[in-house]
Amino acid sequence: MSLKEQCPILHFGDLGDERGKLVVIEGGQAIPFEIKRVFYIYDSDDTVVRGQHANRESEFVLVNVAGESKVRITDGTEEMVVKLDKPMMGVYIPKMLWKDMYDFSRDSVLLVLANTHYDGSEYIRDYEEYLKEMKGRK
Repeated sequence: MSLKEQCPILHFGDLGDERGKLVVIEGGQAIPFEIKRVFYIYDSDDTVVRGQHANRESEFVLVNVAGESKVRITDGTEEMVVKLDKPMMGVYIPKMLWKDMYDFSRDSVLLVLANTHYDGSEYIRDYEEYLKEMKGRK
């Protein structure tokens, strides 16, 4: 399965009116898992690279609710870059894919939804270790 198939772009409905915009994201409906953890990254700039890891168990949906950023996703052989620049758009990232978030605009607020509670032991933070683990899975 290609990365594009594994990491679909998700589109969320814009329910706003003259009072303002409203976007609803529901776990198990708008995204393919129940939400267990939510965090966001802000006050970064275009020189900062976040992420730089893979997760053995966690799946994610990334949404730039303000500003924009890019996410590079790779399985060690194929790579894709997604520009997140609309609050009604996100990208789904399944477990065991390496991800880097970068090129943050000054006003960027990157919302991250996860299917697991935080567990540092499920993170792979060394790219060479990640490649070895991926090779062992094939």
